[in-house]
Order: sequence, then C-alpha cells, then structure tokens
Amino acid sequence: MAEAASATRKAAVKKPAPAKEAAPAKKAASARKSSPAKKASPAKKTAAKKAPAANQAPVAKKAPAAKKATATKAPVRKATLKKAEIAPKKASAAVEKAAPAKTIAPKPPREESRTALVRRARRINRELAEVYPYAHPELDFDSPFQLLVATVLSAQTTDLRVNQTTPALFAKYPNPEDLAAANPEEVEEILRPCGFFRAKTRSVTGLSKALTEEFGGEVPGRLEDLVKLPGVGRKTAFVVLGNAFGHPGITVDTHFQRLVRRWQWTDETDPDKIEAAVGALFPKSDWTDLSHHVIWHGRRICHARKPACGACPIAPLCPAYGEGETDPEKARKLLKYEKGGFPGQRLNPPQAYLDAGGKPAPPLGAAG
Repeated sequence: MAEAASATRKAAVKKPAPAKEAAPAKKAASARKSSPAKKASPAKKTAAKKAPAANQAPVAKKAPAAKKATATKAPVRKATLKKAEIAPKKASAAVEKAAPAKTIAPKPPREESRTALVRRARRINRELAEVYPYAHPELDFDSPFQLLVATVLSAQTTDLRVNQTTPALFAKYPNPEDLAAANPEEVEEILRPCGFFRAKTRSVTGLSKALTEEFGGEVPGRLEDLVKLPGVGRKTAFVVLGNAFGHPGITVDTHFQRLVRRWQWTDETDPDKIEAAVGALFPKSDWTDLSHHVIWHGRRICHARKPACGACPIAPLCPAYGEGETDPEKARKLLKYEKGGFPGQRLNPPQAYLDAGGKPAPPLGAAG
C-alpha cells in the first residue's frame, strides 16, 4: 500500500512535471510562433530598410559619381573662368596698344552733320593757310605753255625732277611751234630723267601741235578746250587754269585724294567725284589756294606711309590722328622740305617762300 501510494505520488509528481514542461513548450511554441512574427516584423523592417537602401544605393552611388563629376568639372569650369579672365586682359592690352596706333584724338562722330563738316573743313583750310602762307605751285614756269608742259611731265614723278628737266627742254623748244616740230628722239633724251619719257614725249609734242594748229600757238583758258589736248586731264587743266589764268579750280592729285579721305571730307575714290564733293564744302574762290594747302601739307607732314602726326598743326581736327608717329621728337624727324630744313622742289621759288626760310632746289646733277 505504501509502495503503491509512493508510486502514485511519484506519478503525480511526474505528471505535473510534463505539464510544467508542456507550458514551457507551449510558451516556447507560442514564443516560436510569436518570435517568428516578431522577427518577421524586424525582418520586414530590415527588408524595408534594405529596400530603400537598395533603392537609394544607386542614388548614393550616383551621388558620389555626380560629386566626382562635379569635382572633375569644377576644375574645368575654374580653368575656363581663369582663361576667360586672362583672355580679356590680353585683349584689352592689345587694344590699349593698338588704340594709339589708330587714333588718339577723338574722331568726329559718323553722324557729323553737314554744317559741322563744312565748318571743320574750312577751319582746317584756314589753319593750313597760316602754316603755309607762301604755298604756290611747285613747278617752275614763266608762261601758261611752260606750266602746261611741266604739269603733263609731272605724272608719275616728282615736281623736283620735272623742275630739273624742263630748263633744258624750254631752252631748246621755247614755244609750241618749236616743240611740235622737234625730233622725238631728241625730246626723249631730254625727258629721260622724268620717266615714261617716250609716252611723255608723245604727249608734249602732240599738245604742242594741237596748240599750233587749233589755238594759234596759245594755251586756251577754258576747261573744255584744255581737256581735248593730248595728255591733259581735269587735274592738269585746273593746275593751268588756277595758276596761269587765275580761274579757280581744285587739283585732285594723289596727295589731295589721300588727305581729304583721312579728314573724312569724302569717301569717294574717283577724282571727279572727289572734286565735286570737296568743292561743295568751300566757296569757289578758295579752290585754288585750298589745293595748294592740302598738297603742301601732304608732301611735308601728312605723308602716305608714315604721317608725322606728332608735328601736325591740325591734329585736333584730324579724325586719322595716330595713324603715324605721335611722338613730337620722332615726328619732327619725318618733316620734309622747308619744314624739315631741306631744300624745296623749285629751282626758282617765289620770294615769299625764300623769305619764310625756304631753300631753292639744286639743279639736275648737282649735289644736295
């Protein structure tokens, strides 16, 4: 009985033990069931975290790439900016250096009115008249015939060379009749120093013949008659009319053309159109002296290749100031004839020229 009771007790004791074990088992099972659920939510969270991470990962990778790209581009931009900063400095330096070579004095505005142009042009002529009060034709002559021949010979050569050549020519052929009957070969030999001597021989003998046959050996005083003579154009005709007959005329030679364009009096390049455009700016009575002033200035100061801008008396009025030498000392070394202390072009210049300090030109073959 006692053993049976103990066995029963043991069994009772043993039975609850499994119950206790079962409870933990249930707990474990519930814990397992719940723990997976609980773990599942972290797993989901982790997955959620990983998912955005996975989504963001490319962005994160791109972001550094963008940063790297930005970083790589940034120096390029900076370099570009630096170049952009340096380039204008070089450009501005070049402009600063080039500016004095082109112009220093302010240019008259392109929209300069007609009235302003007329005033400026006439002021230039007045100031040149003060600089060259002794201006005259730089060809030696004693008669209209001699001036006509000398002007024809002056094409493509200097007045100095013509003045050195004509004394021998006029000594042998003093009038149109003599020159018309001259032996062409003898005339060519005399005119050889002038250049183009064959063509010039044909011109002077031809015009002499025309004067003899059509005008009684006299030079006509009308433009329409002069331009019919061999070798005579409007420029030559106006030289003769203005200086031998006192009829006003504009002489559009190479110096005149160059200067009036530099002064922006006209943009024309045709001599006849230049004559008309410039003539409209001045009274007709000023035309002959105007021609002398402009031509003298072109020969002495406003040279074709290197004008002496630093020694120019009309620099403040000149739109082209700065095209030549602007340093006064260097510019003075570019002056020619009496302005530079050298002999002029005439062997027999007017007394007014000599009184102003001018020197006569040496004869052909003489030194100096």
